[in-house]
Formats: sequence, structure tokens, C-alpha cells
Amino acid sequence: MNDILIVRDKIELDEIKRLAQATFGDMVKAVVDVEKEIMAVGGELHADAEALLLEDGSKQVNLWGFNIYPEKTKEEWLEYDSMVNIKPGMGNRSRNIDSEEVKEKIAEIVKKLIK
Repeated sequence: MNDILIVRDKIELDEIKRLAQATFGDMVKAVVDVEKEIMAVGGELHADAEALLLEDGSKQVNLWGFNIYPEKTKEEWLEYDSMVNIKPGMGNRSRNIDSEEVKEKIAEIVKKLIK
């Protein structure tokens, strides 16, 4: 998969910036596994990062897509917009994440993984 990294421990903010520059310039796509507290970062589609995590043993219900804008402040740098978030069976019928609890969990995991 074109330059998608699975982050299990920590990743430097500079590496996130490099991944952003390599694809969209100011933004990088990411998918987090809220159960394992890992994420896949990079690539052109959230679906590619999702597929990589599924191959790695993640379960679909635990995967949520979002975008990271590494140049923004940490209060503003996450955007919860991804096709992988459409999960009608879990009550999420849009590309956005409706659950504030899930958003908070993602923000917590991202904060822990990016140094």
C-alpha cells in the first residue's frame, strides 16, 4: 500500500507532516483501531489504511477514519470525515462520527501515538 504506516507505539510529528506532503499537502488520512489503540496513517484512501489494519487482525467495528492536519493546533487538527465511518448497524449513518465518545477516544489515541 502506497506509504501507509501502522503506528503501534509512537510516531514523530515530522513523519506525519512528511506523509501529508507526500499525498495531500496539508493533510494525511488515518484509520484508528479504538480497541487495539493503533492507527494506520498515509495513503490516498481511508479504505487502504482500513484494509491494512484488517489484514493485521483488526475488527471492522473498531475502525474509524479521520484526517490529520499536522500544521493546525492539536485542538483543531482532527477531522472525522471518512467513508469507512458509515456504519448503519452501529448507528453511524454518515461519513462523520456521530458519537462524541468515539471522537474523544480517537483524539486520546492520536495524542498518545504522535509525539
